[in-house]
Amino acid sequence: MTVAWLGIGANLGDARQTLKDAVVCLAQQHTITVVAKSSLYRTAPIDAGGDDYFNCVVKLETCLTAHDLLGLCQRIEDHFGRERPFRNAPRTLDIDVLMFGDAVIDDPDLIVPHPRMTGRAFVLAPLAEIDAELVIPGQGVVSAFLPGVADQRIEKLRPLCQCLGAAPEPAAADHAVDGVDKKPGTCR
Repeated sequence: MTVAWLGIGANLGDARQTLKDAVVCLAQQHTITVVAKSSLYRTAPIDAGGDDYFNCVVKLETCLTAHDLLGLCQRIEDHFGRERPFRNAPRTLDIDVLMFGDAVIDDPDLIVPHPRMTGRAFVLAPLAEIDAELVIPGQGVVSAFLPGVADQRIEKLRPLCQCLGAAPEPAAADHAVDGVDKKPGTCR
């Protein structure tokens, strides 16, 4: 099993609920165990216009490869209506692979650690909430980067739902959408 870190954000629709539902979708995957999740944070868009973003970070263990995890994240994004009309466009859901174990990956479709994570309060603050002494491979400790983003507007909100295991009983059968398992009432 590999420990991976995901950054999750949204600023379209009911973004708070979307983040909660996305974490539930991740937790329902048989290839993933959600180990920790940060509180929700509200942040101003960076290099973009639009409404404020809601963000969180999830720590998980997975038997997937980094590329397979990315593929799963993209299927979940698509399931929630993610469109990519232009760079930094507003999003119904964005899931980034921030770190994948100690791996350093530089492929055309996946760069790990995420190339802009050390300059983003919406990544660093939730990461520090879970583990301020976490080492970003090849870059340094999370807490060391926090002073560099102190000028970015960020507001910590309440923690994500703590009841991942308390999903409502399915009315009929469980559903799968594009390989993403879901149960009615827990994940759109």
